Amino acid sequence: MISIYLQDTQTPEINPTFRLVMLVIFFVGLAVVILSKFYTFFESIYATKNKKPFFLNFIVIKKELSDRQLTILNNEFHFYQRLNSGEQAIFRHRLATFINSKEFIGREGLVVDEEMKTLISATAVMLTFGFRNYLIDLIDKVIIYPTAYYSSLNETYHKGETNPQLKAIVFSWEDFKKGYHIGDDNLNLGIHEFGHAIHLNAFSKRDVSSEIFRDGFNTLANYLQEHKIVRDGLIASKYFRAYAYTNQFEFFAVLLENFIETPNEFKAKFPELYTYMRQMLNFNFAGY
Repeated sequence: MISIYLQDTQTPEINPTFRLVMLVIFFVGLAVVILSKFYTFFESIYATKNKKPFFLNFIVIKKELSDRQLTILNNEFHFYQRLNSGEQAIFRHRLATFINSKEFIGREGLVVDEEMKTLISATAVMLTFGFRNYLIDLIDKVIIYPTAYYSSLNETYHKGETNPQLKAIVFSWEDFKKGYHIGDDNLNLGIHEFGHAIHLNAFSKRDVSSEIFRDGFNTLANYLQEHKIVRDGLIASKYFRAYAYTNQFEFFAVLLENFIETPNEFKAKFPELYTYMRQMLNFNFAGY
């Protein structure tokens, strides 16, 4: 006869302290999730009414530019000079963060230098200065050609483009610089292409700044749809170049060029459109 003895196994007792710690972690985590949902909900309501988020900047570790980058910014970027000292400090931090967050790639033998990095990035930071989420996550690389470059896709020369599939924005450096050579002709390649990037990014993200942009853009589009006399006036005025009427993306990018370069004329000619643009971008600084 074979006797088999089975030993009862007992579940080891959980340490009371460990149990308490795990409960605290669980309820704290649950509270954070719930509060986050409430915060997002109430900020969305606030943003819809006031066209701005609860706050714009929360800087934990302030980043600074190199001496060379700061010299370029001070000497060559007029928008920065128009900001007050507090806004300039925020601009420098954002600019340093933007530069560090993107990969800069030279093509056709071009060596990317600090001037290219600083001025291209400063354009992006300027346009998103009223956004809390200002890094334009749609793009993670900046590709720079020395001059207009040939595209085998459509067999034509380009001065710039925004490519969401490659997460890239592309510039001819020669043409980028021309955009700032004359500051009031409403032709600025950097502003135009970053306008596309901001537009596409806002319609693919769910953050509060993207929400404000989308609401503003849709309001602007509805306004123009309902007011034929305004649409006709836009075309007749020839204030916006004809390229604006290609599609909604070109329309916004051209409006953005005019908004930045000739704000007083824009406001005088089309005050409603100016107000919509200002609200979409939360642009409440530098005299705008």
